[in-house]
Amino acid sequence: MSKTYIPEGYRPVLDAYDTQRAIAYIKQTFQEEFAAGLNLKRVSAPLFVTRESGLNDNLSGVERPVSFDIPAVGTDAQVVHSLAKWKRLALKRYHFGVGGGLYTDMNAIRRDEELDNIHSIYVDQWDWEKVITRDNRNLDYLKLIVRAIVRAICDTNDRLHVRFPQLQVQLEREVSFITTQELEDLYPDLTGSEREKAYVREHKTACIMQIGGKLRSGKPHDSRAPDYDDWQLNCDIFFWDAVLDRALEISSMGIRVDAHALDRQLTEAGCDDRRELPFHKMLLEDQLPLTIGGGIGQSRLCMLMMSCAHIGEVQSSIWDAQTVEKCDQAGIPLL
Repeated sequence: MSKTYIPEGYRPVLDAYDTQRAIAYIKQTFQEEFAAGLNLKRVSAPLFVTRESGLNDNLSGVERPVSFDIPAVGTDAQVVHSLAKWKRLALKRYHFGVGGGLYTDMNAIRRDEELDNIHSIYVDQWDWEKVITRDNRNLDYLKLIVRAIVRAICDTNDRLHVRFPQLQVQLEREVSFITTQELEDLYPDLTGSEREKAYVREHKTACIMQIGGKLRSGKPHDSRAPDYDDWQLNCDIFFWDAVLDRALEISSMGIRVDAHALDRQLTEAGCDDRRELPFHKMLLEDQLPLTIGGGIGQSRLCMLMMSCAHIGEVQSSIWDAQTVEKCDQAGIPLL
């Protein structure tokens, strides 16, 4: 059954031609604002990695990567879920110094994704990573970077209004910060996603921090892989989506694990078998730089700024027959 929701009276703001122009403008403009704000350089990145490298993102641990054999090499490869680990290794290989960083286009296939208005099996995002010092491993520094990202998003949105006056989405520049434990204390009877919606509805732009570890209720707010973000120093950035009447996650990011945090989280998550993988051994032996990084959804950013009701309006993917029919009846063109 399709999980696509069509808001009452919804009609796309832009026609097919201007939709493509606006997508291109948002992506180019945001890259400029974002790279300048965080001192990042663009690099090329892989679409796939070998399973043995341990570089693929395991996400919540249940998603199946798309795998294929490479006869000419004699090994199997996996299409990346994200580049969370690869980026950190790239910073070492490319000799980035403290304060410098990289960003890249990340394209992924998540075959087990449940499809709805904001989820697709095709994921496109800006993956980024920045070298920091040990003194930067704190929530104050995390908040500093979050504010820089939100500023780049809002500046891009303002420039978009000049180019396309018919687009008039207003984004809140002031970020409201809250930890997952504070959120649970505030809304003890709601689920994690319900808490996010209630909080972002009130504050419009929010950063929810410390995701992955168990809360006092005995349950985590949401699942996180144990081997990239430090669960005490990570966050998700949300904007309120008035078209869909929901909290829209635009970015998942965080200060990355050091050797101590990785050791603790691997044990807590029951993933001690990963200790022998090349990437994890380097981390446990302090051979990789300390970093902060994350991903920013390209299609989600476009649909937010363009007042779209479905992510298929701004990216080309594959949808179930019910979703295609429902969108066609509502006059929503899927790319």
